[in-house]
Amino acid sequence: MTQIDKAIRTGRRVAANTRSAGQAALDGGELMRASGDVIAARMEIMAAGLADPSKIDLTEISLMGSEKVAALSASAIAAGRTLNQMGQTLTQTALNEAAIASRAATAMAGAKSPAALATAQFNYAMGWWGRAAGQALSLNTQMLKVQADALAPIHKAAVANARRLKK
Repeated sequence: MTQIDKAIRTGRRVAANTRSAGQAALDGGELMRASGDVIAARMEIMAAGLADPSKIDLTEISLMGSEKVAALSASAIAAGRTLNQMGQTLTQTALNEAAIASRAATAMAGAKSPAALATAQFNYAMGWWGRAAGQALSLNTQMLKVQADALAPIHKAAVANARRLKK
């Protein structure tokens, strides 16, 4: 792959990350608005129940806890799954980097001249820099995925509740 191809691929990943971050911000704002609407609607339901206990909506009152537990559980499972994938990726990356460093150390130890040693060291350092930048971008992508995966079930529940309770 040429440097131009790598730059194009990196640019696309950065653009996708920017879109993901933007969507997460929009979803977070929508979640906050929906949560406020749900809290207000449920406060009215509770106030009506306090004013006249015969009119209390027990179904809605019971949903207040069970829906939160379900959404938070789904959120934790989704985040845990993605964090597990991240851990596996980081482990593999560390193993790969250790192998590359070992090969570089062998090349430096076997250098026939100071110039060859400097070249081997320079090649490793430049390669490391490129790998580190790519790995940072990959990690950023995975962190955005964790955020989106964790937010999705909570967002879905809050927005659905807000719509349902507006009726």
